Amino acid sequence: MDGGRFLGVFHEVDTAVEAIGNLRQAGLTDLETYSPLPQHDLEHALHRPQSPVRVFTLVGALTGLATGFALPIWTGLDWPLITGGMPMIPIPAYVVPAFELMILFGALATVIGLFINARLGAPDRELAYHPSFSAGSFGVLVAAPEGKGSDARRILEEAGAAEIQAWDEESAHEA
Repeated sequence: MDGGRFLGVFHEVDTAVEAIGNLRQAGLTDLETYSPLPQHDLEHALHRPQSPVRVFTLVGALTGLATGFALPIWTGLDWPLITGGMPMIPIPAYVVPAFELMILFGALATVIGLFINARLGAPDRELAYHPSFSAGSFGVLVAAPEGKGSDARRILEEAGAAEIQAWDEESAHEA
């Protein structure tokens, strides 16, 4: 059996980034990283797509902006109040409500987009944990299909992993 999940522990972020690059070149793209603090180098090395939540925010903000102008314009046209030669639709007066609704709808759409894209619930698989991840080390977990396990292990070794573990359900419960 030459497949499975392997956890490589690295002391330097650069070696973890190098391992991720080499694993991706070898066709192993099912990767997870672990670090004691946020590392943008690891995020960039994984080549994850950008979050679609920002599209929800944009759509919500534009909807709020349109609603912020449409509501007072509709009200002004339905119940006209012509005073002192002012235009029927005084756009500058409607900027503040439009701005406020843009912010409100954008924020609500962001929260909705976050919940939709977060996929809350039970995780699909156990998360890998190694005590050194809290003490400054970095981890790379690779899921290797059948026939690629030895390649994954070799790439982690060549990149300079301080420790390599075969990771399975038993390992997850021991940690």
